[in-house]
Amino acid sequence: MADLEFAQASAPETVTVALSPEQEARYERITRNLQEVTSGDIIRKVLADGETPRAYWGTATTGRPHIAYCVPLMKIADFLNAGVHVKILLADLHAFLDANKSTLETLQHRVKYYSHLLHAVFTSLGVPTEKLEFVTGTSYQLTSKYTLDMYK
Repeated sequence: MADLEFAQASAPETVTVALSPEQEARYERITRNLQEVTSGDIIRKVLADGETPRAYWGTATTGRPHIAYCVPLMKIADFLNAGVHVKILLADLHAFLDANKSTLETLQHRVKYYSHLLHAVFTSLGVPTEKLEFVTGTSYQLTSKYTLDMYK
């Protein structure tokens, strides 16, 4: 019993970073409707320091976006509304390697389609897109630097 009490007494104390009301509203927007927030203190520190939080979401361009995209897109809309810089990876190489169902040429068209469609969805909902960025997997995964790093 003494060991248990000692372990509880020596547990590190978490300190919550104080935020202004505006920063607190941004934090609430970023973290709302999430089942778990694992880096809440880091997000709070970024906001308190006046920095721009960053988020990343990846999706393989294997077919047309469908109804299941609504959940992540709603969260991305929250991020963008809270001033988060959002990078969306359009994983074209992953889609190509997915049992070779699509050619690289087809995937180039899908990447354009996805980026235009997703941008249009956010714009039509009145979501700011200034901090929305799209990147393709092939833009870096086919470079020698990436390949050498992967081999290491």
